[in-house]
Amino acid sequence: MSGLGGLNKSPNGVVIGLVQLQLPVVETPAQLASQTRRIVELVGKARRNLATMDIVVFPEYALHGLSMDINPEIMCSVDGPEVRAFKQACIDNKIWGCFSIMEFNPHGMPYNSGLVIDDHGDIKLYYRKMHPWVPVEPWEPGDQGIPVIDGPNGCKLALIICHDGMFPEMARECAYKGAEIMIRTAGYTPPIRQSWRFTNQSNAFCNLMVTANVCMCGTDGSFDSMGEGMIVNFDGTIIAHGQTGRADEIITAEVRPDLVREARKHWSVENNIYQFGHRGYTAVKGGAQDCPYTYMKDLVAGEYRLPWENEIIHTDGTSCGFPAPTRSFGEKA
Repeated sequence: MSGLGGLNKSPNGVVIGLVQLQLPVVETPAQLASQTRRIVELVGKARRNLATMDIVVFPEYALHGLSMDINPEIMCSVDGPEVRAFKQACIDNKIWGCFSIMEFNPHGMPYNSGLVIDDHGDIKLYYRKMHPWVPVEPWEPGDQGIPVIDGPNGCKLALIICHDGMFPEMARECAYKGAEIMIRTAGYTPPIRQSWRFTNQSNAFCNLMVTANVCMCGTDGSFDSMGEGMIVNFDGTIIAHGQTGRADEIITAEVRPDLVREARKHWSVENNIYQFGHRGYTAVKGGAQDCPYTYMKDLVAGEYRLPWENEIIHTDGTSCGFPAPTRSFGEKA
């Protein structure tokens, strides 16, 4: 299936490279510029590393590190110099790239954003993280949904970021909108290792979808990131796994979107993504297509509330040093 990490690429294959990028310290514009150059260098390494590679994926926080610094001087914009450098790197190396920026937001806290740029330097996917890792992260919750695009070699591609992947609804939304490959970028540290692994596998199997997942790697002197590049096939089996924790290692594998499409079309038992909306189709024509899930109905109605809601301790970021917010979602600062 993996063609020896993509060395032996099939006509229908998509070769993915996951960069276990060394965790940086970025506190100044000069350091931001230096880290931008480092990422550009690694785009070149990815191309030299494997001529068959279709897309190189950098982790969340690849540009900014894990400081959670919201200093406007080191925030980025989609049309800023950092993104222009990433675009040029993709053009120069004839490769697609997935990149992470902390995006300046004039109306509130910065966004944690991800970009997929094609080999012509065009932004094909622009995503804002839906579920910041609260209470630790100060980022504005994403407001643009989850885009699914036509990716390299005709695949359907989606991107989610880090903590997003702990919510099964996020992966389900990607698959429901047609994604055959879901990228998950992260900056996670070792305490999350086990949940990282099994959610990457469950997100794949429950949706008959390839997942390609990577974290930052190494230490910045305060935090340790774990690498853990993982490419998981649509049946939940791990195709490639960077378990060594070696910084700047590129984990590669070939995946087959055509086999994802085949499974979604021909599988009967465990065609989970179809059966979810067609309950018991052996017993009733077309299966039950109602919505029996209380939490879904409540969420749509703006009435989502847990039975233990009043007992929850952490409901803002004050425990991590952030002031309690006074602005509601959608309001401008």
